[in-house]
Amino acid sequence: MSLPFRAAILDLDGTLIDSMSIWHEIDVQFFTENGLAVPEGISETVAKMSIEEWAAYFVAHYVPTMMPAAVIRRVEEMAADHYARTIPLKPHVLPFLQFLDDNAIPYGICTATYRSSAAAVLARLGLADRMQFVLTGEDFPAGKSDGTMFRTALGLLGTSPAETIVVDDALHCIETAVSCGCLTAAVRDASSPAADWARTAALADVAADDLAVLTDKLRTMAG
Repeated sequence: MSLPFRAAILDLDGTLIDSMSIWHEIDVQFFTENGLAVPEGISETVAKMSIEEWAAYFVAHYVPTMMPAAVIRRVEEMAADHYARTIPLKPHVLPFLQFLDDNAIPYGICTATYRSSAAAVLARLGLADRMQFVLTGEDFPAGKSDGTMFRTALGLLGTSPAETIVVDDALHCIETAVSCGCLTAAVRDASSPAADWARTAALADVAADDLAVLTDKLRTMAG
């Protein structure tokens, strides 16, 4: 079997772990505890932001007297318990990773979430030692909205964009990966609006409703 890529860059939230609804709960809790009505569509508005961007957005639009660092710390506190205790793997993650391992494909994670949260959930789910690296939104203030995180991952993997596949559920992440010249695989998350998913699936080199379907499609691509 010869796959059309030599390495993989994997998303965490919404791709490997079922966490997107948790982030909506955190958004609601954060606004509520600050005595604010929850703006309609706020989770969708901030979904593509990095941690630093979300904190700056909240301060600029809602509580100008609050320091961004305080926002970052409080949201991390709220996320910590979910990642350490409750967030599950998405279906078919382990067979998908085994497929990559069986084909000698190294992989690591690029995620917009907190370093502590990513480390906690990966350790709890037994995935930490399988990753070549974990790059987070704390390391890259722009998150995955520009190509810096992906280019750093490529350097760690030692592969070119054309021989590296990015597996993600988010439209803006697939857009960035395409702009970097990477191969792309879009995996649908239930939280993704239908219109966004249609655009994501059309843009990606391969798209699938879950990781089992993606594995089958990649196996077919290898011939």
